[in-house]
Amino acid sequence: MQLCAGFTSVGQDVILSVEMNPDSSENKKTIRTFGAASFLNDLGSDIIYPVWPLFVTTVLKANMASLGFLDGIGEAFVSLSQAGSGYLSDRMKKRKIFIWTGYCMGALSRLGYAISSVWTHLIPFRTLDRLGKIRSAPRDALVADISTEYNRGRNFGLLRAMDHLGAVTGILICIAFFRVLGYRLLFTLAAIPSVISALLVIFLIKEKPAKLKKMYRGISLKDLDRNFGSVSASLFSIPFGKLSDKIGRKPVLALSFFLWAAVCLSLIIGRNSWIIICSFVLYGAHKGALEPVQRAYVCELAPEKFRASALGGFQMVVGLCALPASFIAGVLWESISMFAPFLFSLSLTSAAIILLLFVKNRISD
Repeated sequence: MQLCAGFTSVGQDVILSVEMNPDSSENKKTIRTFGAASFLNDLGSDIIYPVWPLFVTTVLKANMASLGFLDGIGEAFVSLSQAGSGYLSDRMKKRKIFIWTGYCMGALSRLGYAISSVWTHLIPFRTLDRLGKIRSAPRDALVADISTEYNRGRNFGLLRAMDHLGAVTGILICIAFFRVLGYRLLFTLAAIPSVISALLVIFLIKEKPAKLKKMYRGISLKDLDRNFGSVSASLFSIPFGKLSDKIGRKPVLALSFFLWAAVCLSLIIGRNSWIIICSFVLYGAHKGALEPVQRAYVCELAPEKFRASALGGFQMVVGLCALPASFIAGVLWESISMFAPFLFSLSLTSAAIILLLFVKNRISD
């Protein structure tokens, strides 16, 4: 009897999901296409990542301050591009153009790296590379648009898993071919996967025409759920995404916070290599639980017509917090001890867990 009841329950969920999302086969194709594009783009990006500092400092003769300047510019434009593209995507009611344009920007920037002869040439290309992140918020909004509460976490988890897999593959390709190709040919090679990503989006993704709605008047704080401001947090992505579909976003987000607290504690008390190894495993689990679930949760707390704006703003805030976080950690490390940053982070994580208790669910599908 229990088995029959279980099958009945599952069947009802499947029927409900199909009713809510009648174009499920086309939507699955879209998710798979985005997964392939994410894999390829991160592969290309991480072909460059391991040798980027050496290229800037040894080939182009820049000092460490110049390297830091380039990376700082990059992170600033990541935050701004995500917020701006999210806002424009909602205003124009378009997603696809931002996504494939972002991939093309990444490809062009890598070709620019390959032809640069002095480090100052890298400034516009580094900016273009980071501006390629205009794809992030519209893509996530489109994924949210075609998902339901039953598969949204799984879909975001798949994208994050493909991102990570692409990154690992890119690093392995860099290690295998660097001695053969050298910096400039390697950077040229890294542009190819992003071009393919753009073509996949252009030819395989179908964007439905925007429905006629009242004139867009811009986003304001009153358009967002009042709990939206309480949601602040940036190999395990798919299972944690699926788990959030089953038990809800908040429990998995809370779990990710507790996992980070465990990382901090293990690094504070760790005195042997096994504890350090366990802390890295815990960190991987924390990222796997946090990244796909927080995006799905933001989508559900924000009104549907402002999803891209909300995602872009959220990602901008997370990105902008990286600079003071690094600065504070460095000051605490230098002025107090190497364990002080982890103690401070542990206190902030405890506060985040408490704030999460006051966030109420809202599904905007």
